[in-house]
Amino acid sequence: MSVPPFPQLIPDLENRGGVSCHGVVTAISTNALMEQLRLKYQQRPWTETLKLVYFCMDNPLRRPVSNAPDGPLLSCMEKIEKTLNAKSMFSVMDTLELLSRQKGLTVHVSPSGTACYITSMMFYVEIQLEKDGDVMDVKLAHFEEAPVVCDDLVQLLRMKNYDAFGKILEDLSNMYRIPGNSKMKAKGYLALQALEKDLYSMSLLDRTQDLNRVTEVLNGKVGHLVPRTGGTPMNIEFYISPYQVLEAELNHGSQVCGTKTVVTIESTDALHKLPLSPLIVDPRAGDDSNPAFLQLTDELSMDLPALFVLKFHKPVPMSLSSIEEIQRLTGIQISGLKLAPLYELIVRSTLKEKCSEDLSTNKSCFLVSLPDCPKHCYFINKGSEKSDLAGALVSKIPFNHPKCVPDVIEILRHQVAYNTLISSCVSEKHIHEDDSELLYFEVVPHKNSSFSVFFLHPVKENLACVVIDVITSREVQCHLHLNPQDPTLNSSDDFIARAVKRCMSVPVVMRAVFRNAAKVKADSETQDMDMEQQPEPQLEQTTDSNSLKESLSGAGQQDWVVTDKPNNTDSTKENLSTAKLEALGDNREKK
Repeated sequence: MSVPPFPQLIPDLENRGGVSCHGVVTAISTNALMEQLRLKYQQRPWTETLKLVYFCMDNPLRRPVSNAPDGPLLSCMEKIEKTLNAKSMFSVMDTLELLSRQKGLTVHVSPSGTACYITSMMFYVEIQLEKDGDVMDVKLAHFEEAPVVCDDLVQLLRMKNYDAFGKILEDLSNMYRIPGNSKMKAKGYLALQALEKDLYSMSLLDRTQDLNRVTEVLNGKVGHLVPRTGGTPMNIEFYISPYQVLEAELNHGSQVCGTKTVVTIESTDALHKLPLSPLIVDPRAGDDSNPAFLQLTDELSMDLPALFVLKFHKPVPMSLSSIEEIQRLTGIQISGLKLAPLYELIVRSTLKEKCSEDLSTNKSCFLVSLPDCPKHCYFINKGSEKSDLAGALVSKIPFNHPKCVPDVIEILRHQVAYNTLISSCVSEKHIHEDDSELLYFEVVPHKNSSFSVFFLHPVKENLACVVIDVITSREVQCHLHLNPQDPTLNSSDDFIARAVKRCMSVPVVMRAVFRNAAKVKADSETQDMDMEQQPEPQLEQTTDSNSLKESLSGAGQQDWVVTDKPNNTDSTKENLSTAKLEALGDNREKK
């Protein structure tokens, strides 16, 4: 049973018959109840009542427990807090005070009542209000620094986005949550400033006046870096898919964000040597235009119970090999990892992102719809927890030197590009019954960053296979494997690889392959009129669905050979129907 918000009233009301000893409310009139409360508190000072109210407001609301007498009251209070729209200066001030106390911060109000100061040992936030409750100005001051106007905080408070404002307060508190006194905490903030200066210097290496954001995201040494402003930490955008770029182009004025990471510092149990000043000597003095760094000497660094971290807004599914490579680069272990089949993690993360409601992640069969094409059905072979197929959800990457960040960013790009291809086969739509008009595919993982897509040959009844190997986020190799007796599909390895890079979508690539195969089949029927009657050239499969599923499940057991395919990449038959994606791919290759 949960504790009522006013526990001291229970004995008092029990004596008067208001509440039984078992917590059951008995019949009592409203006037009688109010009179009892009035008599109880009429001799107590107003300050005690305020303390009681603040105590109740500071305690987080709990989800009502069934049969609990205070359940309806807590439910009503929760609804009131969610729907309350602060309109006056006093209501805004009360909201800020409540929010700050929930984050463990101290609140002070100026004598005029128009200024609110949210303070901690290491920073404070000053909020100036109009008499009608509108926010005039917000300033942030770190330890021993002058206050700085924060436009991002002003916008959040003017929009009454108190959740985002509270998250920034929480991030500021966590940044200083380093064991030790104020001087030790200040050293941690100084180390973070040094790191940010080095990362910003690296971001300028390849930047030119005509460099656009997408090119910088995909090719910059540290991606598209946005420095820390006010309460918003430094963030790095390091990958964006072709479909996200296309979405931004079609929706003028909107900016679609790719995958980002936040740069900050967190406390640790052990001591680590962190730089207290920038380490870059000359941004272009190193090999291959890489910056040259100073060594972490005792004069330039200090042992602190903290580490720099790259934090993700959403955990990123990463293969075990990628995790081990990052740990080798940083020399620091990533803690709290739970190994699982990588494809299972990718499917689960994709469904969580695409679906507003929870769907079963045990299913591995997904329906993908594309325009001008029969529906695709993808079987995701999730593999096992073997070392070469295992992975984990990574929420943050710790490190202690800025020189490892570019290589870590490149590994992250590679992993997210691979995840993008696999997630393109995942949909919230599941197959409930067999459909002979579907095109069936099976996605089978291989070691490292390659996988196979098995499917039934569009002309014959043998299985075919496309092996996709993601070398880097910018380089993909593909190989089409056919039975030696089957006719060509008129799709060269080079064509398939270019199609993958342009759209990063397995269903779109397979649609292009099937369209090329349909043209070959139509041409073959036109040239040979003496052959036995053939079915009409269409993409729909008439093979029994159950036998097809059995064939796909055993696809990995068959022997495959690489067929002789035309290498004429200028063929007009090798094209994607999505003209926008093809033009986008051409532009990316030129850049």
